Amino acid sequence: MIPEEKLLGDSTDQPTGFHNVEYNGTVIRIEPSKGWISLKLKELWEYRELLYFLIWRDIKVRYKQTVLGAAWAIIQPFFTMVVFSLFLGKLAKMPSDGIPYPIFVYAALVPWTFFANGLSKASNSLVSNSNLIKKVYFPRLSIPISSVLSGVIDFVLAFIVLIGMMIYYGLIPTANVLWLPFLLALSFIISLGVSFWLSAMNVQFRDVQYLIPFLTQFWLFATPIAYPSSLLSDPWRTLYGINPMVGVVEGFRWALLGTNTAPGPIIIVSLIVSLSLLVSGALYFRRIEKTFADVV
Repeated sequence: MIPEEKLLGDSTDQPTGFHNVEYNGTVIRIEPSKGWISLKLKELWEYRELLYFLIWRDIKVRYKQTVLGAAWAIIQPFFTMVVFSLFLGKLAKMPSDGIPYPIFVYAALVPWTFFANGLSKASNSLVSNSNLIKKVYFPRLSIPISSVLSGVIDFVLAFIVLIGMMIYYGLIPTANVLWLPFLLALSFIISLGVSFWLSAMNVQFRDVQYLIPFLTQFWLFATPIAYPSSLLSDPWRTLYGINPMVGVVEGFRWALLGTNTAPGPIIIVSLIVSLSLLVSGALYFRRIEKTFADVV
């Protein structure tokens, strides 16, 4: 038998927005949250099955009724590498730290594509899931997290092509390859942190969705993908790590291709910025989460 709940209504001596609910003989006071609130990570863990199904749904929707299917995960970074190789590698003679230019660029595009695609999808994820948000309660953080995590499949497919290119060019990774999981996790943190900010802002201000492609394109050229960070001397090279994707990109090249430009201090700066984006983005997201169902 379902316990009876009774809404007692607002009391005249209570502030607006407060309600008393009688539940099984106990009066429970319901009030709106204020200021910076808890991230409720325990609640997010309790809804982990929902997170799994959201990830699986995003993967299926992405390739449903497509001709090439998952091949798009390879085509996008590969043809970007071809364009950069022709115009910047051949014509502009851009340096590549002693590494063949095509694989120099592609090794950077693999983590970049994972970051950029996750950012693009997660930033619009709340608006595209508006019907779900209005109908049922669940941790809203699950939506952008699932959008970013669904890109892991694309990353794996693009990484397989990278391994094939390394074999073709006769490049053998060193023990530094053990850093790859950390670098991938760092790329995930950056994408998720920025997505928390933009997805929450996109609910309030819909023109944010038009800013995202411009931001992604600008960020692409602000990251040493088509050129090496070694063009900068210290301390400017270290400060370059304020762009957190610099540490990821240079870390991938160092770990896989054995470049002499070890990220070193850049990684530390990038890690600090990444964690700051993640924590501040999650707190901002949770602070305005209570308004999502009303304005989405």
